[in-house]
Amino acid sequence: MPTLRMLFLGCAAMALAAGGADAATQHPVRHAQGDKTMSGHGAIFAHDSPLFLHAPQFNKIHDADFLPAIAEGMRQQKAEITRIADNPAPPTFENTVVAMERSGRMLDRVTNVFSALTGANTNDALEKIDAETSPQLAAHHDWIYLNPRLFARVKTIYDKRAALKLSPEARQLLKITYQEFIRSGAQLSPADQAQLKGLNEKLSSFSTAFQQKLLAAAKAGALVIDDRDKLKGLSDQQIAAAQRAAESRGLAGKWLIALQNTTQQPLLQDLADRDVREQLFNAGWMRAEKGDANDTRDLIATMAVLRAQKAKLLGYPNYAAYVLSNQMAETPEAVQRFIGRLAPAARTRSAAEAADIQKAIEAGGEHFQLKPWDWERYSDRVKKARYDLSDDELEPYFELHKVLTDGVFYAANQLYGVTFKPRKDIPVWNPEMMVFEVHDKDGSLLGLMYFDYFKRDNKSGGAWMSHLVGQSKLLGTKPVIYNVANFTPPGPGQPALITFDDVTTMFHEFGHALHGLFAAQEYPSLSGTNVARDFVEFPSQFNENWALDPKVLKHYAVHYRTGQPIPQALADKIKTASKFNQGYAMGELIAAAELDMQWHMQPATAPKQNVDAFELQALKAGNVDFPDVPPRYRSSYFLHIWANNYAAGYYAYLWTQMLADDSYAWFEQHGGLTRENGQRFRDLILSRGHTEDYGPMFRAFYGKDPEIGPMLVHRGLASADTVRPARAEPN
Repeated sequence: MPTLRMLFLGCAAMALAAGGADAATQHPVRHAQGDKTMSGHGAIFAHDSPLFLHAPQFNKIHDADFLPAIAEGMRQQKAEITRIADNPAPPTFENTVVAMERSGRMLDRVTNVFSALTGANTNDALEKIDAETSPQLAAHHDWIYLNPRLFARVKTIYDKRAALKLSPEARQLLKITYQEFIRSGAQLSPADQAQLKGLNEKLSSFSTAFQQKLLAAAKAGALVIDDRDKLKGLSDQQIAAAQRAAESRGLAGKWLIALQNTTQQPLLQDLADRDVREQLFNAGWMRAEKGDANDTRDLIATMAVLRAQKAKLLGYPNYAAYVLSNQMAETPEAVQRFIGRLAPAARTRSAAEAADIQKAIEAGGEHFQLKPWDWERYSDRVKKARYDLSDDELEPYFELHKVLTDGVFYAANQLYGVTFKPRKDIPVWNPEMMVFEVHDKDGSLLGLMYFDYFKRDNKSGGAWMSHLVGQSKLLGTKPVIYNVANFTPPGPGQPALITFDDVTTMFHEFGHALHGLFAAQEYPSLSGTNVARDFVEFPSQFNENWALDPKVLKHYAVHYRTGQPIPQALADKIKTASKFNQGYAMGELIAAAELDMQWHMQPATAPKQNVDAFELQALKAGNVDFPDVPPRYRSSYFLHIWANNYAAGYYAYLWTQMLADDSYAWFEQHGGLTRENGQRFRDLILSRGHTEDYGPMFRAFYGKDPEIGPMLVHRGLASADTVRPARAEPN
């Protein structure tokens, strides 16, 4: 019965993660059928949707439905949990743990849909409801996991687990359920539980407030240009998009550049005017630090203190220790050692890259010192000079729909045998969306898949995957999943041409989707992507590799005008250039991960911090204050760690790169893209959910513990001569 959470993967992803997503996935609480029929607002959620696979009726759902439906969903689950806790029969796995898995279906239905809309299609009414219900949902979670009668039943079952004849999956569910009670404070005194409830409600409210402030700050912080000449370097399509964006806000005769949620902004690569580049960079850098109603600094400093207090209450030295206790890495010390092994290579490589860029600046007859707002533009010049490659040359080969059907879907078919059928009759929350049925290799139905790719003002930044219906044999449900991104929409009648970073984002998010589609679990709490942060990004980052596989690339990279496949020489350039700028890419990710860890390794005795001073000190203390390489996210707009449940977990992108690169090295050693290899990866990783612990699961596929060598080689930070992983044979 997992709690509300998100898998966030930010758009233009880590160039390490191949510019692909940052990923968010929201997995609301999985629950069971309610006990009372509703009427009026909210009644649409009272029962499973009558549509295909219970796909939500977005054409009939209204904002006014959510508040009463969430309230009724919580009421129903409380009634169900009360019956379980007060059951006069002796506690058994079936009448307690499985009964919990069945509880709260209505709450599941409404929160799944609500999470999708507040992330991808929000409005003032939904944001108000979100602010009101977030603390209520946090209190609801506490009501369940701090229920002494319920915990007593679970503990009784757990204590005699060795004598129970449970299946391996059932044993895992019992362990995870018991641990959730302990982590939620079930063993605390009544006074401490009351304090914990207060902390959880505050943190939930503050998290929602942060997200809303940041969305408003990003919108307000967009750069408005009133002189077309200042947009030199942008394509006609980019200028037209900026003009449409301005017009949509009533700014006729102007141009508007919306902010991406990361530090670097995509158009910094193209803008020729250095002053405008600096303005755009600073617009993003300072978006939430203007001393206005959207300034997030006081809020996050308060959240850090409250999280440290919560950790102390639960018996941990800091919040990072609490978070990591059920992750694959296990301890903050293990994460710090891991980051420490990566940082020197990133520092060395990024310094060399900066020197090359400075030479390119001077070779072009310009005389200024490289700054962060110059990096993308002039590193692109180095890239063009070194590899004779540019985005302008590539984009005609990457038409979004072709990439999806003949790239993303094709790779999945070649690896796993799955096929896709478009559905035009399924209601969606935005008319630009696409929906597909997904069928397995034997023709059986796997699930339903939605895609919402284009940027809107009412959509959170980044890219993510989540579900509207979760898979569970117990509940008889198949997965209904969606991918969201923030690509620049095409002009009227124009093709949807995207960058190779966007292509990688599509493969990345679909890797998450495969993890959900291949779920084959009995119990919803263990299903699909309900795994640790430092494991959940593994399938998605692994799936990025197929974007550059020669067989796959030639299949989808077709010129949108001529229909000709990408020339081999150009395909070779993409492959050769894939390791370019990896010092910067790794550096910005490491800096963000260290910033996250420093915020959450503070003890409860630490004072409330001055955010700006703390950020500078934290980067310096971790030796990740890389020259000219700012963190991918600043504290004030670090959505992952303040609102999307990646607190003390942003390192997971790096950790799972290691797992992904190890696995891809295994594929390369065993024949690459084949159905046999794909089936093995599906059987041992993608279909397993959280039915076993992560170390044994990974070793079953890779043949040994994860190692950092393939990651350093794959990311261009070490040579294969200096790092040569041992061959890992199948078990």
